[in-house]
Amino acid sequence: MDRFDYVIVGGGSGGAALAARLSEDPGVTVCLLEAGGRGDGFLVRTPAGAVTMIPGRPKINNWALWTVPQPGLNGRRGFQPRGKALGGSSAINAMLYVRGNRADYDQWADLGCPGWSWDEVLPYFRKAENNEWGADAAHGGDGPLHVSDQRAPRPITKAFVEAASARQHRVREDFNTGDTEGVGLYQVTQFHETRRRGERCSSAAAYLFPVMDQRPNLTVLTKTQATKILFEGKRAVGVACLHGRVERVFCAAREIILSAGAFGTPQLLQLSGVGRPEDICPHGIPLVHESPGVGQNLQDHLDFILAWKTSDKDNFGIGFGAFINLLRQIPAWRRDGGGLLATPFAEGAGFLKTTPELDRPDVQLHFVIGVVDNHARRLHPGHGFCLHVCALHPFSRGRVFLRSADPLAPPAIDPAFLSDRRDLETMIRGAKLSRDIMLTPPMRRYCEKELFGVHDGMSDAEWESHIRARADTIYHPVGTCRMGSDAQAVVDPELRVRGLEGLRVVDASIMPALIGGNTNAPTIMIAEKAAEMIRARRNAGGTSAGASH
Repeated sequence: MDRFDYVIVGGGSGGAALAARLSEDPGVTVCLLEAGGRGDGFLVRTPAGAVTMIPGRPKINNWALWTVPQPGLNGRRGFQPRGKALGGSSAINAMLYVRGNRADYDQWADLGCPGWSWDEVLPYFRKAENNEWGADAAHGGDGPLHVSDQRAPRPITKAFVEAASARQHRVREDFNTGDTEGVGLYQVTQFHETRRRGERCSSAAAYLFPVMDQRPNLTVLTKTQATKILFEGKRAVGVACLHGRVERVFCAAREIILSAGAFGTPQLLQLSGVGRPEDICPHGIPLVHESPGVGQNLQDHLDFILAWKTSDKDNFGIGFGAFINLLRQIPAWRRDGGGLLATPFAEGAGFLKTTPELDRPDVQLHFVIGVVDNHARRLHPGHGFCLHVCALHPFSRGRVFLRSADPLAPPAIDPAFLSDRRDLETMIRGAKLSRDIMLTPPMRRYCEKELFGVHDGMSDAEWESHIRARADTIYHPVGTCRMGSDAQAVVDPELRVRGLEGLRVVDASIMPALIGGNTNAPTIMIAEKAAEMIRARRNAGGTSAGASH
């Protein structure tokens, strides 16, 4: 057995940040367990490399999961890319730095999560952030996570912003002050210092890589799959793992912290006998602790794509000429971090209201400088572009549950997309609003051939048919170990698993409601806040997460 003060399961956006922060204290020992690899290869470091990893063909740094058939999507199974490496999904995502709206976090506080309002989480966003704009009331200037302006946004992206402005949508430079409404360019998690300018700044690159070989109290193990949490009574004491093909047990004197994500964390809890009896006992797993919220409350952003072919070649294309152009971009990226290889693909941003009476935007737009069809699993030769629209605050609720007692089998994932018709109505309004922007004069000259059979004068029934046939996730699953103060909540507002000792959850699964934006920056914020809570408890003389809450 290997013994540490803290054992963290999962080295993704939350786990990497948490391990680095906890190990700042030389008086404690920290072990981080990651099922994937180091996440520091060329494809990860190169922003444009995401397009080779997200499709999962082959599975490069990607769990490449699938949902169960979705009745709301004509019975289709949805693809669910999730990062499998140090850095987690921040190693394969579009690097978009988005916090969400002030009202999102104030809603968390209203849902029984004191300490999690916008004003209370803002210091942790700022602590994490090293924004190239420098520090101000909204932003941090010396944190580990580099946040940059895009190195070389395409002219077509600027035309998208002009088109939205022509439709009276306000243009804004900063989407991270708590007020998100408007259109503009995303900031991205890319290094902006000279040596690594233009490289992806995953949470591992930001937090772990600078310290993991220098701190004797920090142990980071990759290719190590957690299979079960071990308990003595109601106290979590260790984690059983497969390290390669070797079975190992890692014991925690203080806490075991789960950071395996919205799918991995509830799966590991259920495999360990924590959750709903009906999700656990049929698989022959003894029930350790009944927690009715484990695996429930799954929320995700459903996304719909409008796309066009174009003769403009200053974007991402498929074909011999486009490939040669991409090769020619390598020297520019190596020299100063610029050129097409530095693109996040989703360059243009929009957070809009589909009806004026809303208190915050209900749809998000991602303008992408290429045709991304079926998660880039279906290719379209030539050049094109697309506009994604997703419903930010879904009413539909799904779940994650076991397929079997095999810890190496993927969990069953049911987002229950469009199970609440209100989400469909939002998607239809958002699709109409998005197409209206794209057919405005600044963009019209680029729009040469519309794809997927979308056309003028479509009825709501036709829009519904298109959405059910093609919509899928834009990779923001949360909520499956919901935080709260009620009996259904899995963790309390200090992220301690209710009814158990020595066990905490620090990842996107704790979100009680999906925030109105991308989830990487909020997950890192959660880790920053959790590190401070854990440190405060240790300094106060506490030895573990308590069972009395």
